[in-house]
Amino acid sequence: MKLIQTSDELRSTLAGAAPPRPCSCALGACTGWESLAEYRWEAGQMRQVATLRDPAVEEATLEEFHPEGTRYESPEAPVAPAFFPYNRCDVWHCSRCDRHLLRYTEFGGYNVDPRVRELDPDRIAG
Repeated sequence: MKLIQTSDELRSTLAGAAPPRPCSCALGACTGWESLAEYRWEAGQMRQVATLRDPAVEEATLEEFHPEGTRYESPEAPVAPAFFPYNRCDVWHCSRCDRHLLRYTEFGGYNVDPRVRELDPDRIAG
């Protein structure tokens, strides 16, 4: 699996990709981080293309990157590969709509919460 560690590497992964089309699948818009029950993940049309999870890092930072005062759930929040939650994400491609998506699992106590966000190239920081 391709490891992405920088914003430039993330942009290059999207370079030359077909522009996204409107999609009516179970994922919905997901412009900000959305909780996503497993039954909504359309596994048959998804292909993992890269990861931002560095296997050499045992415990990735929980620090977030919001220089413009955005928040984690905001659609305007920057995509910053070295910061949480991006440093725990995989990059997926949907064959139905050509969107690229970021996906990770939030763990908190007894709670396991899969999350997804559409990867907007205009939001990649740096």
